[in-house]
Amino acid sequence: MRIAVIVGLYMLLSACTGERYSGVPEKYHVLLDSALARAGANRGELEKALADVPAREKEGMAFLLSYMPKRDLVSARATDLLVNVQLAYTARDRFAWAASVPDSIFLNDVLPYACLNETRENWRVDFYRRFAPYVEHCATLEEAIKAVNKHIRDEVKVDYDTRRRKPDQSPSESMEQGMASCSGLSILLTDAFRSVGIPSRVAGTAHWHDDRGNHTWCEVWLDGQWYFTEYYPEELNKAWFLADAGRAIPGNRDYAVWASSFKPTGHSFPLVWDETIDYVPATDVSRRYIDIYRERSSRREADGNHVKLRVRAFKDQKPAGRSGDRLKVNVDLFHGTDQVGGGSTAGPTQDMNDVLEFLVEKDKEYILKYWLPDGTGKEMVVAVKKSPLEVTLE
Repeated sequence: MRIAVIVGLYMLLSACTGERYSGVPEKYHVLLDSALARAGANRGELEKALADVPAREKEGMAFLLSYMPKRDLVSARATDLLVNVQLAYTARDRFAWAASVPDSIFLNDVLPYACLNETRENWRVDFYRRFAPYVEHCATLEEAIKAVNKHIRDEVKVDYDTRRRKPDQSPSESMEQGMASCSGLSILLTDAFRSVGIPSRVAGTAHWHDDRGNHTWCEVWLDGQWYFTEYYPEELNKAWFLADAGRAIPGNRDYAVWASSFKPTGHSFPLVWDETIDYVPATDVSRRYIDIYRERSSRREADGNHVKLRVRAFKDQKPAGRSGDRLKVNVDLFHGTDQVGGGSTAGPTQDMNDVLEFLVEKDKEYILKYWLPDGTGKEMVVAVKKSPLEVTLE
């Protein structure tokens, strides 16, 4: 009799759960139970979003509710969630290349309403209107990526500027000021990609290998793999920071390269502006950058068109060559107006064989921009010929 009662209660509970989550894949049911419980007084908004979403969009809404951080569980409005999901599916339906994106990638890297910890806002309405015309006639996902990348700066009129109010700005905060950090620009670009069905996520590192600072950029999904790009675009998988990212340390929170995720991964994205935040999931993607950098460096060294530019800095313009005479100086390498590399010269405690090296093209002129310990900024023009070049910063 007792077993029959237990079985009856289980069947009743299962029936109630199934009815409550009608149309939602079973794998989300337990996750939704937990999410709704943690939502507290905002539970009704989330239940309304799940109840009102069209049947074909049920899984998308369930995915967001199941994995959203608590800050959003207790504050998200049903109307905003419904609009976000509806427009994500609209873009997927409208563009053939967007429809070809696998469900798992669409859910985690197109559908989400946020990238990191930025202020939550309904950017998708404005961005879909802005960027759909640029990709309307694109035949492939790659063409669409390049179209958005090419036009975003002129469309939103935001530039990199250290005077921005904060590093983790939302799209409207950056557009209102006309300026953003590398993180703000990456959020802008990722949201622009997502608004038209292009899978995108924010990537970055808390520290370069030589402690020069942090950097953030974007990744886009294409033909089964991820590529990196930036707000000021070059080709996919081509950027000034590759030599630095190629020296990342896998598994090290500070020195690895991380890619953001909406679904939990067991790791969190290192947000250098607020290290107490741990609700932004991330995946360690260092190995991919290391492999790309090594393969590209090997090709360049073998092509006969590149040579090494070795850079040192000393306390004295006539150094004695002792280890203690050396200065650690942050250096950015430019070809014209384009930054093509960066690094730090070896300081007094580093091995004497540790020299800042750049692989540069022959018969071209480069500019070394650097900052002395007292904050003085300087430049040096270097004409590269046909043999390796040794430079001492003045």
